Amino acid sequence: MATTVLIPARLASSRLPEKPLADLGGVPMVVRVAQRVALALAADTRVVVACDSPRIVSACEAFGVQALMTHSDHASGSDRLAEACQLLGLPDQDIVVNVQGDEPLIDTALVAAVAGLLHQYPQASMGTAAHAIQDGADFYDPNVVKVVCDAAGMAMYFSRAPIAWWRDRPTAIPTALPQPAPLRHIGIYAYRAGFLREFPKLVQAPMELSEALEQLRALWHGHKIAVYLSETAPGPGVDTPQDLERVRRLLAQA
Repeated sequence: MATTVLIPARLASSRLPEKPLADLGGVPMVVRVAQRVALALAADTRVVVACDSPRIVSACEAFGVQALMTHSDHASGSDRLAEACQLLGLPDQDIVVNVQGDEPLIDTALVAAVAGLLHQYPQASMGTAAHAIQDGADFYDPNVVKVVCDAAGMAMYFSRAPIAWWRDRPTAIPTALPQPAPLRHIGIYAYRAGFLREFPKLVQAPMELSEALEQLRALWHGHKIAVYLSETAPGPGVDTPQDLERVRRLLAQA
């Protein structure tokens, strides 16, 4: 099973225009992500940017990063990834790791661990990651996606609600959390290429539409998602101009 890392990149962004091309120390952000990811994996692992603009392709090629054009009207990131799988002609058994193009400080050990999940769990169609929640406010924040797992390390459910619900909580927002700690989902995924090609064709799940969480479609259709438990939270992503300035400062200090 060969591994390919796909980094989806869209030029349009409502909060940060042309985000993939944002300058980080003289290097476009999406190139920074590709270069960082390449450090985490074996030399024969392919890293490819799947984008919607010739400008992104040119920026990547200028730094020796492979990039390919996908349609500009995809409804979701998984649709773009599925098209990239098709364009690359990846065999069904190959593993595809989806790393977002706005995470230039992503933990390389996390990428390597998620990439290895589907070797470890042959029964899983997907892999992802989570880490323990330490803050009560995060547990109740709908923007913080939670996940619960079974004894074998497979996801049982993802939700924006606080799960597993703490029946005997002492206050509405507790200063301490139940043990074992609830888990925050980290948005990095591994797929088997054959499943990824079929995933956009699956009927959307009712709970997916309610929660606005695409991974629930896989669970609803009976597919297993292996979860790697990270000891640390992921590095900061870039969604706003303020995020971009923070990452620039962190890179300058490195």
